[in-house]
Amino acid sequence: MSKKIYIDTLGCEKNEYDSQNLAAQLLNRGCTLATSPEEADILIVNTCGFIEAAKVESIEHIFNMAALKGEHKKLVVTGCLSERYHEDLAKEMPEVDLFTGVNDYDDLPGLLLEEADGDQVHGEVEKILPYRKRVFPAGTYTASLKIAEGCNNTCAFCAIPKIRGPYRSKRMEDCVREAEDMAKAGIRELVVIAQDTSSYGEDLYGKKMLPELLRKLCQVDGIEWIRLMYVYDDGITDELIETIREEEKICNYIDIPIQHVADPVLKRMRRKSSGASIRETIQKLRREIPDIHIRTTILVGFPGETEEDFQKLLEFAEEMRIPRLGAFAFSDEEGTLAFNMDEKLDEETKNERVEELMRLQSGISESLNEEKVGRTFQVMVDEVVPTESGACDRYLGRTRFDALDIDDAVEFTALDAHAPGDIVCVRITDSSEYDLYGEEVSNEFTK
Repeated sequence: MSKKIYIDTLGCEKNEYDSQNLAAQLLNRGCTLATSPEEADILIVNTCGFIEAAKVESIEHIFNMAALKGEHKKLVVTGCLSERYHEDLAKEMPEVDLFTGVNDYDDLPGLLLEEADGDQVHGEVEKILPYRKRVFPAGTYTASLKIAEGCNNTCAFCAIPKIRGPYRSKRMEDCVREAEDMAKAGIRELVVIAQDTSSYGEDLYGKKMLPELLRKLCQVDGIEWIRLMYVYDDGITDELIETIREEEKICNYIDIPIQHVADPVLKRMRRKSSGASIRETIQKLRREIPDIHIRTTILVGFPGETEEDFQKLLEFAEEMRIPRLGAFAFSDEEGTLAFNMDEKLDEETKNERVEELMRLQSGISESLNEEKVGRTFQVMVDEVVPTESGACDRYLGRTRFDALDIDDAVEFTALDAHAPGDIVCVRITDSSEYDLYGEEVSNEFTK
């Protein structure tokens, strides 16, 4: 009898990627995917364990699934939280039948289907990230392509190297093969991800190979947009900038995890950048690609961050006017270098600083959005907005400058009926703090 599996995925795109791979393996062994936990025989929670809030969310989901388990379902916990705390979790959660980690996705189907023995497995890290099949929900039009796993950076606040292991790239031909699979599945937007995307290829080829990989990905028929995430500023080379500028499919959008700009804080974080190098990189990008939209995240309240350091962050935000800037408070994570540092800030101070930075960013975002009024952009449709009458002439979408679920949305009226994934031209007629409003127009628009 076919087993019905329900996978509950938490955390970032990397976890979503792993769940899609796991789903493909299970389908290949005759299982079916349940659309709800109630109808499933096996419940899987793919957890996140990056910061405290993510850990709390993961634990809540595990307990929710345990409440639905009953006598006949099996409950499995996998992912980052399980990798990091499996021994503690096993003691506290006897309701869970099996704990596995981030290197065990290939072994998990055999354990679930009782083709292999063992209560817990913790697989070895593969030396090269392999090609793996994935399964996408019906109607998927945007998805990530993981080109590498793990990280060789030693940032003081981050536990990812301990969880995911050292950096290892996927062979270029396997990346392209996977992109071709995605295109055949109807995916039009490919989001390139890794813990450190700009380091792609150094371990396999002896040098950074992201530009060459991107040019090959641009040749895949069916892929219309390619979006770059998690590109460290020290890896943004002239060749990479030239590739972004010249390749039509690559969005003029880049996610650069800056974290901070005050040199004393960057040094304590063990970051390779300086405030000056970050500014230079942004200025070069804007000089070479005038319409480039930069996304970044700022870590506020790192141990030892002074009021002067924080003021430098505010000055940087005002000076550089980065369109997509988010901030989060430092989370004290055991197993990291920062965990044993002194001069830690209290929660109130950290949260107040986050709020102050985001108030400033809110005004910057509103001003930058106002500058888009009257212009026409390509917009990818994300969802239909039904009216009270039931008509479907309003849609939500995104420009090439916006990633799904984390950046601005565009609400617009349409000339014709559209489905998610369609790309249309929209003239912006109004704006707000984090959203744009417009109407579909028939004229063509290019990058």
